[in-house]
Amino acid sequence: MNISVSMYSLASTIKKKNWSILDFIEYAKRISLDGVELLDFYWSSGEDKREEIDQVLKAVKKNGLVVSAYDVTNNFVKETEEERDEEVAKILNGIEVAKALETKIVRVFCGDLHGNLTYEDGQKWIVEGLKKCSKKAEEEKVFLAIENHGLLAGKSGQVKEIIEKVNSPYVGSTFDTGNFLLVHEEPQEAFDRLKRDIVHVHFKDFREKKSGEGLKGFRSTEGVELIGTVPGDGKVDLPYIVQGLKSENYRGWLSIEYEGFDDAESANEEAVNRLKTLLK
Repeated sequence: MNISVSMYSLASTIKKKNWSILDFIEYAKRISLDGVELLDFYWSSGEDKREEIDQVLKAVKKNGLVVSAYDVTNNFVKETEEERDEEVAKILNGIEVAKALETKIVRVFCGDLHGNLTYEDGQKWIVEGLKKCSKKAEEEKVFLAIENHGLLAGKSGQVKEIIEKVNSPYVGSTFDTGNFLLVHEEPQEAFDRLKRDIVHVHFKDFREKKSGEGLKGFRSTEGVELIGTVPGDGKVDLPYIVQGLKSENYRGWLSIEYEGFDDAESANEEAVNRLKTLLK
């Protein structure tokens, strides 16, 4: 297994220091990473990204890294077919960008409920959208990796059901170790259900907000406020998951995604060191 960091993990630093993707790549080299996970909203060049993609790939290779995954920020839960087709187009473009960046993983979302929409409406649109995208994914041999996120795909059973209904060897799970806590599912139980569907991992942890603490965290489905923390300082049994991945002979990426309030550069470096220890 190899270790990467999601660029999103450095969101506070990117904002504070006005980092570009190239700055993030240099940071990744400094903390001795194997790879970097990139996202669709960090490009600076607009629609025609070809020149910037070339620059980024050169920088990645120059620093002895690879791109572990490319993340698309999509949402299939839209009420018109035209809107849903736009989300399909985002992922199809994401597959092209992933190929250009020489990665085989595209992280995708499903979407979330709003208004008077039902669970059945949302799931139907998600499955339809992913089926449309899976054809190109199969042609290009790029995995569409569903991140557990929100009310429609937050729980492992929901992710499993969507994967089974899409029924493509190139649609699997981005197993986000922390997000299950937001829907009150034990990450260990989620792992046991999804372990054979995992094609990418987000290494994340949360703790419960302390009484009187001024930080604004993520609110769970039952109203519990969770604060992002360095993996190992929160509620997720990360050694269980790492050992389980070893038992499953998982050869993919462990990508750190830090969502806390401490200095992001230091927190991610500490997370990398802890993960290296777990992998020994």
